[in-house]
Amino acid sequence: MKFSNVTALVTGASGGIGEEFAVQLARRGANLILVARRAERLETLRRTLVARHPGIVVDILTADLSGAGSGAEVADGVRELGRSVDVLINNAGIGLHGKFVDQEPEPNAAQIQLNCGTLVDLTARFLPAMVERRHGVVLNVASTAAFQPTPGMAVYGATKAFVLSYTEALWQECRGTGVRILALCPGATETEFFDRTGEKFLTDGRQTAGQVVDTAFAALDKSDPTVVSGLRNVLLASGYRIAPRKLLLAVSERMLKSS
Repeated sequence: MKFSNVTALVTGASGGIGEEFAVQLARRGANLILVARRAERLETLRRTLVARHPGIVVDILTADLSGAGSGAEVADGVRELGRSVDVLINNAGIGLHGKFVDQEPEPNAAQIQLNCGTLVDLTARFLPAMVERRHGVVLNVASTAAFQPTPGMAVYGATKAFVLSYTEALWQECRGTGVRILALCPGATETEFFDRTGEKFLTDGRQTAGQVVDTAFAALDKSDPTVVSGLRNVLLASGYRIAPRKLLLAVSERMLKSS
């Protein structure tokens, strides 16, 4: 798939997988709209990418996507820039670690809004124009947590199961439209995601953001609705098909316990 001279909007672009998507899209000649909360990090990334690739245009939009209505704010920002979105990378997400009963309601509501609500909102705002143009990409970052319940990250796993189900349904609905829909399911990845939880867990076998994004670009050249990054993660994600649900719950809880 070619990305030269298209415009890609990447959420959660100030670090981790989102930043890596921005780097690799810029290398492929894509113009970028980078969205995240941290304006200074976005501006640093913008300057770096423009210096490396003088032929592209990189804009930044500062937004907290965990708030209701943030999708509309981003869409308004895109219109003010006079841009149209050809590629939408819904990468922004957060996970809370610990027992649900010990968590406050507000952070979990924000987690659901960010991981699910804003992702759907942004897709609803940019997908119709792609279908009309019969060209585009919507890539939603789910997780291997989508394939089974995740005691210790109960809401996070449920949000990623939503993202996976929603994205695969869109893939079917958009067949024949010229728009490529893909759910990307990374496992544990070396990003700030784990630092934000304040806990140490899933420390073994983490992939790099580069490996995850390489997997995504390779999958975009194929036709499957979903890709899991890394052979180990593929095997783990496949376990739900054969293992008893009670066993999966126990294994999942053990894996997510703090070290």
